[in-house]
Amino acid sequence: MRLRNIAGSREVIAESDFTLKDPEKMKGLFKKEVFGNDNPIRLEIGMGKGRFLMDLAQLNPDINYVGIEKYSSVLLRAIQKQQQLLLPNVIFIRMDAEYITDVFAPSEVDRIYLNFSDPWPKDRHAKRRLPSRQFLERYDRILVPEGVVEFKTDNRDLFMFALDEIEPAGWHLDAVTYDLHNDEAMNAGNVMTEYEERFSAAGNPIYKYIISRKGSN
Repeated sequence: MRLRNIAGSREVIAESDFTLKDPEKMKGLFKKEVFGNDNPIRLEIGMGKGRFLMDLAQLNPDINYVGIEKYSSVLLRAIQKQQQLLLPNVIFIRMDAEYITDVFAPSEVDRIYLNFSDPWPKDRHAKRRLPSRQFLERYDRILVPEGVVEFKTDNRDLFMFALDEIEPAGWHLDAVTYDLHNDEAMNAGNVMTEYEERFSAAGNPIYKYIISRKGSN
């Protein structure tokens, strides 16, 4: 469930040093201009309150992380956490994922994380689902050749849809599990999101895949 709109959240986001304004102007310049280093860039689309992204950033200081979130009231929570942590390898963007190819240049991103994405359950909204073939085509355009997409969800219907999209989109299934927390290999080093902790505590299995482009290896 999304947070209700918080009055003034857009103003806080616009004034924050932790959010990127006019991100299209940084296309192809994220390493040099945004982070000031040559470290890999990893992107979480629909980052929510930012726990997953910031936990990763603390564990991997030599990797740059960009969090995308379209809901201002949710992004505000991530900003508040970053105000305490002051992680130098994290930046946030308030935007709709549909426009990521306007913001990131070809081969600018090393890895993409999709965590507990909106399932958009109606068939007519299938192309809005983040693991859809339409979005996989966008990811293909911004990832390095050896780049991967990691997707986690507790929604079985969405996960089965996501699996069906892989081959038609020209991608390769590298790894898959239907019960992440009981899969020793795929759960090794797993960083949980807020939703993941809640759903798994309720006994819900967590589904995950890792995919790459065919012929990229």
